[in-house]
Amino acid sequence: MIKYLPLNRINGLYDAEIREAIDRVLQSGWYLRGEATARFEENYARYIGTRYCIGCGNGLDALKLILRAYIEMGVMYQGDEVIVPANTYIASILAVTECGLKPVLVEPDIQTLEIDDNLIEPAITERTRALMIVHLYGRCAYTEKIADICRRHNLKLIEDNAQAHGCLYVANESQPARTGSLGHAAAHSFYPGKNLGALGDAGAVTTDDAELADIVRALGNYGSHQKYVHDYEGCNSRIDELQAAVLDVKLRHLDADNARRRQITANYEFTVTNAQVYLRQTDRYSVTHIFPVFSPRRDDLQRFLAENGIETQIHYPIPPHRQRCYPAFHGLSLPVTEQLSATELSIPCHQAMTDYEVETVVQALNSYLG
Repeated sequence: MIKYLPLNRINGLYDAEIREAIDRVLQSGWYLRGEATARFEENYARYIGTRYCIGCGNGLDALKLILRAYIEMGVMYQGDEVIVPANTYIASILAVTECGLKPVLVEPDIQTLEIDDNLIEPAITERTRALMIVHLYGRCAYTEKIADICRRHNLKLIEDNAQAHGCLYVANESQPARTGSLGHAAAHSFYPGKNLGALGDAGAVTTDDAELADIVRALGNYGSHQKYVHDYEGCNSRIDELQAAVLDVKLRHLDADNARRRQITANYEFTVTNAQVYLRQTDRYSVTHIFPVFSPRRDDLQRFLAENGIETQIHYPIPPHRQRCYPAFHGLSLPVTEQLSATELSIPCHQAMTDYEVETVVQALNSYLG
């Protein structure tokens, strides 16, 4: 069986370095808010291209901390609206509703799979305070049109960068910028399966805004800047020293890992020729956290691949507006999102794949008759 994402093999690429980093933390006797965390935050901020990085418990927390900080700053108030893509993992939307804000769902572009920037402006109302873009599948969702809309309507641009560590936006070849540095603030997830994955839950916020960074850090530490002094109703959301140390090791290899993912992506896009399996072309700056293919007979294709020893996943079988937890959304008509959720199938694509495994996946896809 070709596993969809064998984390033991992926982490095994750097086994010795990871074990050495963990051992240093164990020997230090300091396991929260110590040198390993400070080092990773500094290195990741430099990598992304922002002034600040604040580690936290996970990607959902990172989104919530950004929104909570804006509420504390008086930028938005409960009941205000945040535009979010309809085709996304539910965490993007949970963060909005958990902060007492109202998500406004906007359809994706069927070709790019990212939020359709032609549909954003009609969704803006007098209560809209922010636009959240999600760099889904490891592709960049940012466009100059999105930036212009945010400028003209005085909206905060928040990036959900959970799936796109290392992805680039290139308007000018001499000045590429990484996702996570394009908006006013960005949330990052280091869930184990991400391109930059921890050995458990972890996340971060990146920003150039000093006030936002200061409040985010306090909110994640029980609302406290100073021990036993609490300025905000905060929470406990901190990256631990072990995860920070592991992430710092893997950060050094992230560009090479992403380069291998791009190789596999190019192979798939060039050699999968079956007309019953639809691909959406990426650009050379994407990092392919997920490689989606689409088929009107998705479930049958998944069974066929399993019978041929290839494990796959679906991202995501039930769109957020159809989830039981959001009954207010059930009346929405979002045909593009629904089409994608009914036809998407994710095939293996990761840095530990062998050329033989890639070729096996290609042959199986091309031999599917439907």
